[in-house]
Amino acid sequence: MTSGGRSRRGRPRAGERAARRRAALDAALAELLERGAAGITMQAVATRAGSSKESLYAWFGSRQGLLAALIERQAEQVNAAVATAIDRSSDPRTALTAVARNLLTLLVGDVSVALNRAAMTSPELAGLLLRHGRHTTGPLVAAFLDRLADEGVLRVDEPEEAFRLLYGLVVRDLQIRVLLGEHPPSGEEIRAQAVVAVDRFLALSGG
Repeated sequence: MTSGGRSRRGRPRAGERAARRRAALDAALAELLERGAAGITMQAVATRAGSSKESLYAWFGSRQGLLAALIERQAEQVNAAVATAIDRSSDPRTALTAVARNLLTLLVGDVSVALNRAAMTSPELAGLLLRHGRHTTGPLVAAFLDRLADEGVLRVDEPEEAFRLLYGLVVRDLQIRVLLGEHPPSGEEIRAQAVVAVDRFLALSGG
C-alpha cells in the first residue's frame, strides 16, 4: 500500500471507495432537489460528484438503484434519530415530543418531499420507502409506547394503533399539503405542533 492511500495496482482503499460513494449520493441528492426525479441522469451525478458513470453503475447498478440508495440512507438517518430520542430521555413527554418533532421535520423537509415524489414514479421505490420508513419507524415508536404502557404511564392496548393516533396528531394533513406544493411550516411551527400533538396524545392515552 502506498502512502497516498492506494494499493500498488492503483485501486482505492475501502475507506476511499466509501467516501466516493457517499459523495455520489450527496451529488444525486443535490440533483434530485434541483431537477426532480425525472431530471436525474447518471452522467450529471457523476460529473457533480467528480466520479464516473462506470463507478456509479458499479455501486448502484442503475439509476433506479441510485434513487433506492438515497431512500435507504435517508431512512437510516431518520430511524437513528428516532431511536436516539427514545433512548436518551427518561421523561416520556420529552421523548415523544422529540420523536414528533423529528418525524414532522422529516416529512415536510425538502429531502423527504423530493424522495416521496421520486417514489411515486415507481412501485419498487414506493415499496422501499414504506419498508425502510413507515414500516421501520412505526414499530420503533410502538415498542416505546408499549413500554410506557407496561410502566403505567399510558393506557395503551394496541401499541401500533397508539402510534397511528400519535402520527395522525403530529402530521395531520401537513405532509400531503407540502407534497402538493404548499410552503412547509417553519422550525418554530414544527416545534409548537409537536408539543400540541404530544399533549393531545397523552390526554387521550391517559398520560
